[in-house]
Amino acid sequence: MAENKMFSNLAARGCEFLGSRYPIICGAMTWVSEPQLVAAVCNNGAFGCLAGGNAPTDVLQQQIRTLRELTPNPFAVNLITIAPAYKDHLEMIRDNPVDYIVFAGSFPKEKEVEAAKATGAKVLCFASTLSIAERMIRFGADALVLEGSEAGGHIGHVSAMVLLQQVLFKVGDQLPVFVAGGISTGRMVAHLLMMGAAGVQLGTRFVMTEECKAHANFKAAFRRANARDAVSTPQYDSALPVVAVRALRNRGMQEFGKLQLRLLKEMEAGTIHRQQAQEEVEKYWMGALRRAVVEGDVEYGSVMAGQSVGMADEVIPVKALIDELVTDASFELERIKGKLSVI
Repeated sequence: MAENKMFSNLAARGCEFLGSRYPIICGAMTWVSEPQLVAAVCNNGAFGCLAGGNAPTDVLQQQIRTLRELTPNPFAVNLITIAPAYKDHLEMIRDNPVDYIVFAGSFPKEKEVEAAKATGAKVLCFASTLSIAERMIRFGADALVLEGSEAGGHIGHVSAMVLLQQVLFKVGDQLPVFVAGGISTGRMVAHLLMMGAAGVQLGTRFVMTEECKAHANFKAAFRRANARDAVSTPQYDSALPVVAVRALRNRGMQEFGKLQLRLLKEMEAGTIHRQQAQEEVEKYWMGALRRAVVEGDVEYGSVMAGQSVGMADEVIPVKALIDELVTDASFELERIKGKLSVI
């Protein structure tokens, strides 16, 4: 692997924080980021996140045990704050400590961050605006994941291009900031490290690995897709706040629109409360995602993917993907060094 000194120097902060050889995170993807994939990522020098999703608490607990048997390296457990099982997951983690906890879906409360840190875990929180980043820092986050709207799954509404300028450049010196959303190549990794990012997070490209157990139909849908096919879901009315989800356009996306309209009518009629409606939305995504990832129904299931899906054209081993990212990042740094030397 062509890892050069420039890459090692720029990557040092993120590597030290994560306890990994490379500051490359495989993001937690429900039904995708299970112990085998996470272990393959960790065992090849990067950093993996086990997806809590809405798994039964005892299942998540067993997955943590299994993962510890598969890798001696550190990993994170991802807890989705808007999942119905979230509080149970957080309680379970208290009695089964892990090295890292990533809060996702929405944003944790201060007491929840404190509870996570009290277990001895390092806490990573997502940030999709400067105000949210500053709030998570106040709450005690040890690091941030700055996720642009280009990403797949639950997303914010601001592009990574803007967030780099608005957030990374302002808080990147305070704590490690990992950048996510639309990242697919080692060349981009190099430029983000030069901008001050501690590292990067990728999801979509890790789906297209041999170790990923997603259904063959799911991967085939990725292979066929262009960047413009990965669209985010709308919110029809502020009365029912929903976290936007980016996925490939299909009939399942249309069904979600119908679900929102039905829930809004029920809320207006007083037959359902807002929190219940929001839980119904999350249950829909959990079920629709399983339908696509596990069962292979890519027409009515949720094929969550980032816009980088347009660059995810082949299935390769995890090791080959990580080697490619590191090698290409190192070569790009050499290229930039050559350009600067003639100025």
